[in-house]
Formats: sequence, C-alpha cells, structure tokens
Amino acid sequence: MAGAGVREFKRRIRSVQNTQQITKAMKMVAAAKLRRAQEAAESSRPYNETLKGTLARLAAVSLDVRHPLLVKREEVRKVGYIVVTADRGLCGGYNTNIIRAANHAIAEDERKVETGIIAVGRKSRDFYRKRGGVDAEFINLGDNISYADAREIGQYVTNAYENEEVDEVYLVYARFVNVLRQVPTVTKLLPIEPPTQEVDSSDIKETRQVDYIYEPSAEDILLALLPRYVGSQIYNAMLEGKASEQGARMTAMGNATENAKEIISNLTLEMNKVRQAAITDEILDIVGGAEALNKGGK
Repeated sequence: MAGAGVREFKRRIRSVQNTQQITKAMKMVAAAKLRRAQEAAESSRPYNETLKGTLARLAAVSLDVRHPLLVKREEVRKVGYIVVTADRGLCGGYNTNIIRAANHAIAEDERKVETGIIAVGRKSRDFYRKRGGVDAEFINLGDNISYADAREIGQYVTNAYENEEVDEVYLVYARFVNVLRQVPTVTKLLPIEPPTQEVDSSDIKETRQVDYIYEPSAEDILLALLPRYVGSQIYNAMLEGKASEQGARMTAMGNATENAKEIISNLTLEMNKVRQAAITDEILDIVGGAEALNKGGK
C-alpha cells in the first residue's frame, strides 16, 4: 500500500513538472513577443500625440468646418463599443478586466440606449455572442498588428456612424504601463471631439501663439485628417492592447511556474513522509518478528 502511495506522488510530481516546463516556455515566448509589442506601442505614441496636436490647431482656426464625423447627434439611440481583447487566454485577468470595463461603461450610461458591440479579438466575440450577439467581429489578427487591420475596423465604424446605424462609438482597450500594470481604458471615438491644446505652466513660463500657413487650406487638411484620426486611434489601441496582452501573459505564466515549483516542493515533502512512514512500519514489523522468534525459542 505504501509503495502504491509513493508511485501516485511520483506520478503527480511528473505531471506538475511537465506543466511547469510548459508555463516556463510560454513565459519566455511572451517575453520575446512583449519586447516587439512594447516597441511598436511606444513608437506609435509620438505619431498619435502629434496627430492630436495637429487636429487641435486645425480645429482652432477652422471653426466653421462641417464633417459627418464631427456631427453630434441630438438624440442618441444606439451606442457602439469597440472592445479590444485577445484571441487566446492564459493571460491572467487581461481579457476579463477589459470586458468588465466595457460592461461597466454600458451599465453607467443612464440614457439606457441600445448597445452595439464591435468585437476585436476572439474573447470579446465569444463573451458577447453568448449575451445577445455582436454587430461585427474582427478576430485572428495575429501578433503583428498592421494599420490595414485598424483601417478596416475604422472604415466599418465610420460607415455605421455616417449611416446613422450608431450615434456614438467608444473604444475599450488596455493601456500598457508596464509588465505588471495594464489599465483598462474607455475613450470616446465618435463623434470626433477635436482635442484642445494644453500648456504646462510649470515647463513654459511664456506662451506665444504660432501662426501656420496651411496648403491647400486648414479646412481641407482637417477634413482629410479626420478619417485617419479614427484609424490611428484604433491602431494605437490595438498596439497598446497587444503589448498589454503579452505583459499579462508573461506575468501569469511566471506566477504559474512559481506555483508549480511550490506544488512540487509540497508533493515531494508529502511523498517523503509517506516513504518514511513505510520504512518505519517495515522496521517495526522486523523488530516485532524478531522478538516473536526469540520468545518462541525460549
């Protein structure tokens, strides 16, 4: 019986060791992918910030510009949410936190309007498909996010907005801070509200207005940049999401590897206790048998 118990412990230890090897390998793969994803996300931020600043300057001198993406609807009947998650799991609470942020935003909307989901990633598609369906899905985009993917999503939402299929669109994604921190973020995408330029008084003591010469005109440039702004926002969110996904997966697999190590240690300790108890029982049996023989000889 004791031997059978030891064999069972050995089997369980081998099983956990195999799992540990898998999680360790997945952590290393996630670390390699994280490096590339983080570089892509960080390299897109300057362009995104520059585009926002350009829109702010153009909006300041083009007050009479009319564009469908700038029109704010008086009556909001349907709100669309672009929910950016991963296609796969094993990344801790990454997907759950994003979906929770989207659900919280939906629940906090006191207007009680109809909701439409544009799922980017298999996890958001699967979640909302079970709860009423999705308006559109974009899945299996891979680890190398391209601007063409974001442009396709942007074209879909701009067409839906211009055709009055939705009256507002929000973007839900995880903003990458570091390996241990990914912040679920909800931002308004449509109608476009041109950002305002902010000046940090602690860094700039005197502010002066810079005049620009626009060719062909500020209005034409603004109208050309608005659709690109939508695609840029979605592209930046997807890059931030991919970096966040790999960071969360790296952390989750690291924790799983450490947990497996602890389980192996505990199982080894229990196995040694069982083995020691078996040895002790055998010694007691031998001693008892020897004493019985001595008594019989007398």
